[in-house]
Amino acid sequence: MAKTPSTPKSASAGRDSKAKGRDSNARGVLRRAIYPGTFDPPHKGHVDLIRRGCSLVDELVVAVAVNREKDPAFTVEERVDLLVKASGNLGNLRVVPFDGLVVELYQEVSASFLLRGIRTFADFEAEYTMALTNRSLSGAVPAETVFVLPSLEYSHFSSRHVKEIALFGGDVRSFLPEEIADEVIERLAI
Repeated sequence: MAKTPSTPKSASAGRDSKAKGRDSNARGVLRRAIYPGTFDPPHKGHVDLIRRGCSLVDELVVAVAVNREKDPAFTVEERVDLLVKASGNLGNLRVVPFDGLVVELYQEVSASFLLRGIRTFADFEAEYTMALTNRSLSGAVPAETVFVLPSLEYSHFSSRHVKEIALFGGDVRSFLPEEIADEVIERLAI
């Protein structure tokens, strides 16, 4: 298993969180969350969760995973770039690639919690089991997971559906952030 590099390649979509008037919490501790996923390709539902996640923490680290069980349409580097473009200028967002266990990255960046989106009961079942697994693997500082429901208009969005619709020649533009729609559609075209 490849480990997460100690200084991961990162792309910042913004500036220091204090520039927006944000400060650490009352205890002086930086609240940092990790939103892990493959994001292949990123869609409006991902960006909605990123924006909402940024409002909950001092820093949101979007961790773009290498997933050996999936055959990605985009490389990790391309997905990082797409997410940076799609997320705009959020001052407290960092997008990084990672390869390995998310709990290793959790400890490396001193995260407060993992952020996960839940669309369906099936998502909840899978995410609940993963949250318990991450907590058991995380050691002395348990990895906590916060589940966030999607905005209603994005509750049916999934990267898999975007790829399937595009494969059959369907129009996926309404699923994609405007900043990356042309690039994603061109790649997914047959």
